[in-house]
Amino acid sequence: MLAENLENWAQQEHQAGIEQGTKLGIEKTARNLLKLGVLSNEQIAEVTGLDLEDIAKLQTELQR
Repeated sequence: MLAENLENWAQQEHQAGIEQGTKLGIEKTARNLLKLGVLSNEQIAEVTGLDLEDIAKLQTELQR
């Protein structure tokens, strides 16, 4: 029982780590696209799957 619970916990933590890493990678891609200045926020949102609000936040961070 304990071993099974530990295995389930480890799998959940592993999955959470993968999801977090994927999100960070997508945000990095969005930042790079914003820096290039070629695409609109709407296009970046469409390509990355991020919300326009998220793109706007990233853009604000870059302007600091």
